[in-house]
Amino acid sequence: MTEYSAPLGAPVWFDLVSSDPARAAEFYGALFGWEAEEPNAEFAGYQNFTLGGRRVAGMHPHMAEAGGPSDIWSIYLRTDDAFATQAKLVENGGTEVFPPMPVGDLGTMAYGIDPAGAMIGYWQSAAHTGFAEWGVHGAPYWFECLSLHQPAATAFYEVVFGARPELVPGAPGNYTQLFYGDTAYAALMDATGMLPADVPSHWRVYITVDDVAATVAKAVELGGACAMEPETTPWGTLATITDPLGAMICLGHPPADM
Repeated sequence: MTEYSAPLGAPVWFDLVSSDPARAAEFYGALFGWEAEEPNAEFAGYQNFTLGGRRVAGMHPHMAEAGGPSDIWSIYLRTDDAFATQAKLVENGGTEVFPPMPVGDLGTMAYGIDPAGAMIGYWQSAAHTGFAEWGVHGAPYWFECLSLHQPAATAFYEVVFGARPELVPGAPGNYTQLFYGDTAYAALMDATGMLPADVPSHWRVYITVDDVAATVAKAVELGGACAMEPETTPWGTLATITDPLGAMICLGHPPADM
């Protein structure tokens, strides 16, 4: 078990917009051991998932009247000044989706689009400090952006969020880790030619699981689907699944020597 406290600029939270929150909560509870807190009426039915009593992810119902996609995960990076980040985002080729707004006493959130078209949130913590576990079953394993204009995205995350990019020699897709201090928690991958024509650049999260193949099988049994079969790589055993509503999430298990 690794206790996690997000460095400045690194992933701090991730949440799901779901077309059926009750069904999604049942699925992720059975798959990852997440427990869903009661929906918060003050925040449009938002729910936190907990793992071992500690918050690990969030979920809110899709509101058709508000528009936007449903059954999709969003990633948030830590900022200590949401308004300063908003200004830097726009100055460095990003697009504002909505400006910083307070969420009660929990913190301040905002959303933008990077220069390559990937949606990215940012969160200034107050009472809600994000997820607190890393590398155990049901906790984050890795964060990754599939980018259709990786050079622009790399420069953006370096300047706006303070990441230190470092190319991984020999890895496919010009794979570039994003370091925060001495540790990398995320990466950018050149997705040119990889994504369907209607799929933009996007961030995705990998969840640590004890047994990737068994978790994929269980996801299918619970009504989900396998989007990418388990594959053993130098960076772990990886797979991708969708939940019963179609939301995509990735799985990872580290190599024995990691």
